[in-house]
Amino acid sequence: MKFAFLMDPLETINIKKDTTYSFIKESHRRGHDCYYIGQDDISFKNHSVQLNTLKIEPTDNQEKQFHILEKKSLSAELVDAIFIRPDPPFDDRYLRNTWLLDLCKRPYIMNNPKGIRTVNEKIVALHFKSIIPDSLITQEKNDYLEFLNEHKKIIIKPLNGYGGQGIFIINEGDTNANVTFETLIKLENSPILCQSYIPEASIGDKRILLLDGDPLGAVLRVHNKVDHRNNFFAGGKAIKTEITPNDKKIIETIRPFLKLNQLSFVGIDIIGNYLIEINVTSPTCLQEMNTIYGQKLEKKVLDFIESEIKINTKKEI
Repeated sequence: MKFAFLMDPLETINIKKDTTYSFIKESHRRGHDCYYIGQDDISFKNHSVQLNTLKIEPTDNQEKQFHILEKKSLSAELVDAIFIRPDPPFDDRYLRNTWLLDLCKRPYIMNNPKGIRTVNEKIVALHFKSIIPDSLITQEKNDYLEFLNEHKKIIIKPLNGYGGQGIFIINEGDTNANVTFETLIKLENSPILCQSYIPEASIGDKRILLLDGDPLGAVLRVHNKVDHRNNFFAGGKAIKTEITPNDKKIIETIRPFLKLNQLSFVGIDIIGNYLIEINVTSPTCLQEMNTIYGQKLEKKVLDFIESEIKINTKKEI
């Protein structure tokens, strides 16, 4: 089979951390042809979507992560599966590529382009009021200050941030409370998200990967001594954790939404008893789960994709 990976530049990939690398490695191990697509490599020509690709093989060498076998233009209709895996932000280029991939009928695409467009990874949680902390999205300082006065300690963050960027803890009475809000609003030129602080955040936040709406694995991301953020980009580390009955309740609550929008591989972030985010663009932590639990979870993902391809093939016949 031919598998194409729409992803960040090859030279930026950390082979010991990157989830996409695990997918490529397992695809290659199974004998599939693997193709790299950059974010400017999708076009429409001769009535079909065209992919400017590099055929690649993983090397297990961080100095040269991939062998490039050939440069090739492929019709998307000749590809069996496309993995949408660029990191956020979800910008104009990301949006454009989802529109173009909407035109593809044959390949199985994970995650579905329409589903990705449907979801802002922070706003989407607001659909599920019973399982999220008290939240506010605003550009108005008075709303923000009232929220802070009510909850005494809050988290504020940009709606399109990722990797822990722009996340602040604000306490009532902080002398930086006003300027932090004003600076975020100015930098983002958009409303920001405010949430009541969850005390369990001091322990860490839980990342659960879901495959077709079911738990694939979980880790607890724990911050270091000099930073409150648990994200790996901000220096957090992964430790063992369990999927609790409350976690399962959260998963059951969001599963119909994920199924409806064909979001097959997602990462959800949970703090304490609350859902914080649903990550759909390029969910990570698979390699950390593999290391901690001695598994190869990418095999389950590839099994799922191969089964979906077979289903699609039968429909075509």
